[in-house]
Amino acid sequence: MLQNSRIALRARHDSDVAVLQGELYDDVPTRSRADSRPWRPISPGAAESPYTVTPPSDDAALFSVVDLASGELAGEALLWGIDTHNRLAHLGLALRPAFRGRELAGEAVRLLCHYGFTVRGLHRLQLETLADNLPMVRAAEAAGFVLEGRLRRSAWVYGEFLDEVVLGLLAEDWTGKP
Repeated sequence: MLQNSRIALRARHDSDVAVLQGELYDDVPTRSRADSRPWRPISPGAAESPYTVTPPSDDAALFSVVDLASGELAGEALLWGIDTHNRLAHLGLALRPAFRGRELAGEAVRLLCHYGFTVRGLHRLQLETLADNLPMVRAAEAAGFVLEGRLRRSAWVYGEFLDEVVLGLLAEDWTGKP
């Protein structure tokens, strides 16, 4: 488990699945903003659920975010598309509604950077988010990510095309503070 003074990143537990499914996946408008794949109804216990507990993998690291003050499950964090040859990965994060606006996203981003750069030895982390997702952009920039580009109308989100932004952080630019 990785942690700082406010949150912990731990392996997903079976008890996390129904909570994450109910609050992050089954909220169709919110999930449509968080994933480039179209939403479809999936049962929490189905193998296709994005929250199913799976064995460790070389190309993804899936974490549950725990708020240490309350001990509650706050959301999910992940590195995905881990490329060991080029030593890069994509970063993803989703917090349950009750935990948004409490600056936990920044804490999670910094812990994911620690994991990616220090534990996994990656050279580059990248994230893509909707351009109007200002809390995620601010959390990433506070961790040292740099805005690298804007993809105009590249995301089909709940009936309209929206812009995405790409942010990146190199190991040598990271401050090393989880």
